[in-house]
Amino acid sequence: MNRRTILGGLFAAATVPALTACASGITSLDNEGTTSAGGGSSKDGVTIGTANFTENQVLGYLYAAVLEAAGVKVKVRPNLGTREILIPALRGGDIDLLPEYQGALLHYLDPKATATEEGEMQNALAVALPVGLQVLPYGMAEDSDAFVVTKETAKKYGLVSLADLKKQNGKLVLGAAPEVKTRQVGAVGLKDVYGVEFKEFKSLDSSGPLVKGALKKGDVDVANLFTTDTDIQANDWVVLTDPENLIPGQHIVPLIADRKADSTVRKALAKLGNVLTTAQLTELNRQVDKDKKDPEDVANAYAKQHGLTKK
Repeated sequence: MNRRTILGGLFAAATVPALTACASGITSLDNEGTTSAGGGSSKDGVTIGTANFTENQVLGYLYAAVLEAAGVKVKVRPNLGTREILIPALRGGDIDLLPEYQGALLHYLDPKATATEEGEMQNALAVALPVGLQVLPYGMAEDSDAFVVTKETAKKYGLVSLADLKKQNGKLVLGAAPEVKTRQVGAVGLKDVYGVEFKEFKSLDSSGPLVKGALKKGDVDVANLFTTDTDIQANDWVVLTDPENLIPGQHIVPLIADRKADSTVRKALAKLGNVLTTAQLTELNRQVDKDKKDPEDVANAYAKQHGLTKK
């Protein structure tokens, strides 16, 4: 979901923890060197934060559903904003857990990271994360960034891949969430990797109604959306290919503070990760965005339907 630059001095240098293989991937041991069962405790409850877009809110409520089913008291603080807000909140204790995306999180922490394979990225995350935070095993579902144009724009300018944008330097307008202007998987990377320069950058939202409305109206030529956004197929928009692999893999991964990462939390979130698929996540997004259902209701219904909570 676009979702990488570190603010100067924001993070202390992270220690390099040991690694252990898990069912859904690789997870770091906590910073005290204890086993993957964790040295934290969720007995006083877990506060879940989410970013300011539909899918992340749905994931936050899915996390809440499976944790409550495991006997953990939870509180959800949805729609808090971007990583620039969420990561400091996680480190500071305002929240304890949030749904993340492997590649996007890694590029946020380390813009020069080169890992693209899921296991490699999980290992790299364990090294890049600041002390006190860890990633749990990643799930099956994934959601990547995509740069999208209408069929008319693709035909007019001969656009198939991101590389084709360079032929139109200074002519096209990119629309995306504000942070995309300075992120590697965004305007910065498009220039560094593909030599692309836009006429203008319009700050809109994250795969939301503003950027999609602008694309429909022709106010922007290229839009940064998420691959699980059902509007891409519904509008027959063209996702530009990425031959140089600028956009990394984006499996969903829980990011949690060590203080709460006990075995109860780990097992509950791993159970969800092993059930939720990309297609299912896309459908949950559709129910919220198109059917106008409440994200919490959609998440709870899914969890119940798939045996993740009590009937």
